[in-house]
Amino acid sequence: MKKLKAGHIRTTSLLSPRSALERLHTFKDFPVFMGCTDAPQKNDIVADMVWDICKKTGLIQLRKLLPLEVLYMDQHNDGTGKVWKDHYAAFAKFLYKYKPKNILEIGGAHDQIAQNFWKFDPRVKWTTVEPNPQHITSDKIRVIKAWFDESFTIDAPIDTVIHSHVFEHAYEPIKFIEHIGRFLKKGERHIFTFPNLLAMLEKKWTNCLNFEHTAFLTEEITDYVLKKEGFIILEKQYYGHPHSIFYATEKSSRPKKKPSVPNKYKQYKTLYKDYITYHLDMIKGLNSQMKRCKDPVYLFGAHIFSQTLIQFGLKTDSIVSILDNSPLKQGKRLYGTNFFVHSPEILRGKGKVKVILKAGTYNEEIAKQVLQINSNVEFW
Repeated sequence: MKKLKAGHIRTTSLLSPRSALERLHTFKDFPVFMGCTDAPQKNDIVADMVWDICKKTGLIQLRKLLPLEVLYMDQHNDGTGKVWKDHYAAFAKFLYKYKPKNILEIGGAHDQIAQNFWKFDPRVKWTTVEPNPQHITSDKIRVIKAWFDESFTIDAPIDTVIHSHVFEHAYEPIKFIEHIGRFLKKGERHIFTFPNLLAMLEKKWTNCLNFEHTAFLTEEITDYVLKKEGFIILEKQYYGHPHSIFYATEKSSRPKKKPSVPNKYKQYKTLYKDYITYHLDMIKGLNSQMKRCKDPVYLFGAHIFSQTLIQFGLKTDSIVSILDNSPLKQGKRLYGTNFFVHSPEILRGKGKVKVILKAGTYNEEIAKQVLQINSNVEFW
């Protein structure tokens, strides 16, 4: 594997540039891509993942940013599973309440939101800007293969900008919201969904903060950024707690007085330190169990879930393979590991096996499916 030096280093807080930053934790030599690959393992790239916290606001942020072309070298999310399918349907219903006519979707890796929305109103025009659009199948969508950055422009009328699980990926979240505002007139809408990161960290889920989610954008911080950039919050809806928060906002004028951002330094620092301690203790227990176990052991999740457990010290000698439901990943190798990915169907008829399942909000859905394949599975 190759070691990558980060492209850009954050030396100041995203929210309070004059505030001091304090280092929280460093993950040494973490895989830079959370998907799967056909390339040999010697081509994999790793980098140090360094987390800081702003003393004035409590914002947790990644210090060393990766080049976007490395981080998003390929598409790794095809929306597999009931949780995601239900999410897209619920968000489309939420979006329909605001009667958009000309939608610009940022980062639409597939067309599931559009397909669900057109069940309510098939006349709406849809444009998607996405650097890796290979999973968009509808010819009704105008696809612009590009990044949504300050150089992006569009020659079509737009009255609503939407995005799903994109905001948390923005390297400059304030500039991201500011740029969205340039495409909208007063009274037009900005409607989006993003993960409930505070609840995810409270539950110790490993997909909360990573090379892609580079800032701890909690609900309070998001409210502050929106108000600062002149967006009125019309409505919020909580989906699949703690999966996502839906926001409906309207373009207005920037406030004459800059809104205040609460200082969550003590709360967020304690929360993150508890997250680290929890996983170190959990991995110690899993390693002990595997050492004594005589049954085959599998690891579920060809994603950041497994990469993080391994980074925390999970011993992989006893693990047979990694399981995942995504056809996009099966038959490929999980980046940063030597494990090839199989469908859970390989468990059928195998008798007693153990499956390490630490996939956050998807645990219940996955466990139910796996037990239908093999009722003798025991989850760790």
